[in-house]
Order: sequence, then structure tokens, then C-alpha cells
Amino acid sequence: MDSVTLLGRVVRETQRVVDNISEDQLGRPTLCEEWTVRDVLNHITGGATMFALSAEQGSVPDDRLGDLLTGDNLGDDFKRSFREASEHALGAFQGPGVLDRIVKLPFGEMPAGIALDIAVFDVATHACDLARATGQAITDDDLLQTALDMGRKLIGPEFRVPGVFAEERNVADTASLEDKLLAFAGRRV
Repeated sequence: MDSVTLLGRVVRETQRVVDNISEDQLGRPTLCEEWTVRDVLNHITGGATMFALSAEQGSVPDDRLGDLLTGDNLGDDFKRSFREASEHALGAFQGPGVLDRIVKLPFGEMPAGIALDIAVFDVATHACDLARATGQAITDDDLLQTALDMGRKLIGPEFRVPGVFAEERNVADTASLEDKLLAFAGRRV
């Protein structure tokens, strides 16, 4: 499956989870330490816009980057905000020649195709965080396995730092793929 198609699949699955989150669940803690459900939603919504702008323009304008990383990306309708940002990202990566461009993100310059793979891994992991915190599950094992395989190729020691990814956790071989993906991202499952 190509990465753009995979992004569409991750976006649809994450939107399903987001659409089933109620306002009263936004303050719940998640496995992503120190982040609530709202914080994770804010992160992936800002991240979707950040990846979209980098695909369209090569980088995110400095005056937008801080807001996307630390500002409120959700407003008063978190479901709509995530939907619009993720559709923007999906559309941006579908443009002709986009995957061959070099993009600049806060963590370095890279081919847009690699940035897209990082986005797929990140959003799939955070979809699991949101699902777990709100009593839902990601059951698309093919999607979870692909995201885990991508993570294993992309996430090296330089990303295993506080605030990015914790050290990989051990899980049983019989653990669900959702647990394996979360444990790879450093979550205590």
C-alpha cells in the first residue's frame, strides 16, 4: 500500500475515534504521559496542518509554527478541526511530485515521502492513545502492523528523548498489535 493511501486510511480510522469522543472525555488522561485527550487531539490537529504546509510550501512559516506546536488548534469544535486539518494534509500529499520534494520540519529536512511516513506512524500511535483513553479500540490489524513496521524503520535513538518518544517498552509476543505499537512508542501498556 502506498503511503498516501495509508495516510487516508489512518485519517479515516482516527476520525472514527475522534467522532466518538464526547466533550466530557477531553480531560481524561492518556497513555501519552502528561497529555489529556484534548492535548493529544490538539497535537495531531496542529501536526496535520504542519505536515500539510510543509508539503505545499516546503516548510512551515515561522509565524505559524509556534502556534501549531503550542497553540490551540481545536477551537470550539474539535471534531471539525481535526477533520479539516487532516483533509488538508491528505490533499497536500496527493499533489503531483510532492513526495519527491525536500521538506523542512522542526526535526529536520527530509524527502516529503519520509515526512509522510513519520506522520502516518505518529497519527496511528496517537489514534491508539485516544482510543484507549476513551474506551475505544483500533482493530485494523493491517494498519497497526504497517504503522509499527514504519516506526521500526524511522524511529532511531535520536527520537528516543523526553518529549518525543520514550524508550520502547516490553510486551508479550501475544499482545495485541495496538499494544505492540503503543509499547514501541514508549507507552506503558
